[in-house]
Amino acid sequence: MGRPKGGTNKTWSKEEKLKYVLMVINEGKSSRKIQAMYGIYCSMVSVWVSKYSKGGIQALENKRKPGNPLSKYSQRKELTNFERLEYENMLLRIENERLKKGYTEKDAIIAKSSKQNTK
Repeated sequence: MGRPKGGTNKTWSKEEKLKYVLMVINEGKSSRKIQAMYGIYCSMVSVWVSKYSKGGIQALENKRKPGNPLSKYSQRKELTNFERLEYENMLLRIENERLKKGYTEKDAIIAKSSKQNTK
């Protein structure tokens, strides 16, 4: 069925995952019982158990999700000097990558406008 529209994905800390994994391994509880008791999908618990058995507690660590690195700065009104320099540095890196690929600012604007017209 999935999550409701507009909802966010639930993230679990390494410690929370370990708690449920140890319930399965040490206490012999099934992942279906954990689902009934705590509302966590049994398939998710099964994945955590297999990751734990292969890689230990480090395998339960959350992976960093890719995203827009500029978004954390663009939402804020005031930045510290370090954050402002970091933001400018990221902008310059993006511009440098664009130039390496042969794109100019004008090409980027044209590409963006052509994508909007296709919808």
